[in-house]
Parts: sequence; C-alpha cells; structure tokens
Amino acid sequence: MIKVGDSSIRKVKFTDAAVRAFAELSGDTNPIHLDEDFAKNSIFKKRIVHGMLVSGLISAVIANDLPGPGSIYLQQNLNFCAPVYIDEVVEAIVVVKTIRKDKPIVTLSTICKSDGKIVIEGEAIVKLP
Repeated sequence: MIKVGDSSIRKVKFTDAAVRAFAELSGDTNPIHLDEDFAKNSIFKKRIVHGMLVSGLISAVIANDLPGPGSIYLQQNLNFCAPVYIDEVVEAIVVVKTIRKDKPIVTLSTICKSDGKIVIEGEAIVKLP
C-alpha cells in the first residue's frame, strides 16, 4: 500500500545518441542540443540535453516504480533550474506528498538532480492503478 513519504529514484546518463534520437522523434532540432559550434556561442558554452527528455525520467519512475504500472498522469508542472549537458548522469526522485482520501489520487514531489544540483523540480498529480 502506498503511503506519504514513499519514494523512488532512477538514474540515467543522457548520451549524444539519446539526445539525437529524441530530437528526431520530437522534431525539436534546436541547434543548442545538436550543434557544438552553435552551442559554444550560447550562454551554456556547450550542447545541452532537451529539458523534456530529462523530465521523461520522472515519467519513467511514475510508470514503472512509484506508483508503478497502470498509473495515469493527470498533471505535471516543471521548473527548469539548470542545464543538463551531454553525458551527465541525472537522477529523478519521486516522493509521495499527499494521498486523497476520496479518490485514488496522489500528489508527488518530482525532482531531477545532476551531481547533487537540482536541474528540474516540480509536482505531479497521478491516478493510482
């Protein structure tokens, strides 16, 4: 039985291949993600991983771990706090904040960190399986 305070973590290394596959699939071909020369002249000084690709790691935790298979996303807000660079390892941390008493719905804290630094923070509302 799920309870307030339950948590789960997943880690992923976001490689060049993953970034290029996401760009092709999503159609987001912004050169900040794909072109070293372009990125060198940006505020980031090198290529960054798509924020939505990084946030997908949160979805993986929710779908597979907490609450798990059969969960249905109802809402997600995201604050992008810092860039993620190619080949960085990111961990997504999902924590149960509240459980509704009248319906099988939970509110989850959702955070992604890279090297201890928060890169994305937000909150999800999910229907339990």
